[in-house]
Amino acid sequence: MTYIVIVLTALVSFAAFGNSILFQRLLLSPYIVFKRNEWYRLVSHAFVHANFLHLFVNMIVLLSFGRYVESIFLQLHTIGSIALPQLHFIILYLGAAIISSLTTLKKHKNDPYYQSVGASGAVSAIVFFSIFFSPLEKLYLMAILPIPGIVFAIAYLAYSNYMSRKGGDNINHDAHFVGAVFGFIYPILIDPKLFLFFLRQLGLG
Repeated sequence: MTYIVIVLTALVSFAAFGNSILFQRLLLSPYIVFKRNEWYRLVSHAFVHANFLHLFVNMIVLLSFGRYVESIFLQLHTIGSIALPQLHFIILYLGAAIISSLTTLKKHKNDPYYQSVGASGAVSAIVFFSIFFSPLEKLYLMAILPIPGIVFAIAYLAYSNYMSRKGGDNINHDAHFVGAVFGFIYPILIDPKLFLFFLRQLGLG
């Protein structure tokens, strides 16, 4: 599923790079969502990106963590926690794209100039889902400093919250924050007992 999502996202993004009409039809504009009832934008915005670098970064992160997340879903299927592992991957990814947009919808629903694109909210969910199951696995802060996943998660949420309040950099930090939280709690939504597994990974259970 990871490869399928990457290919689809790349194809749509490249098509939108050269077609401003398509780009405008797919991006997230809270004002247009409410004005025209174009709720599909809550999903479609995750398949278009501002530029090649934006696309490249999101897809590299998705590639790095997506296959691991798929393996976790397969393990959960093996032990009987879930029935359809591929469906759960889709629900996690697209669900995060939608849920991570809700704060943005509320905040900018009366702003006709606000626009947002990119899979960052959905990708954040994938990363935090993996951290839930491997909280002490080393991740690289700023691609340089190795730190435990749980420490990275706390720093990421703190930074996203701070930058959301500060604003002014044209990045949807709200989507990053909400998507990450959704990814972290998704295992608990599947099976509340998995929270005990998370605690044991930290040596607390």
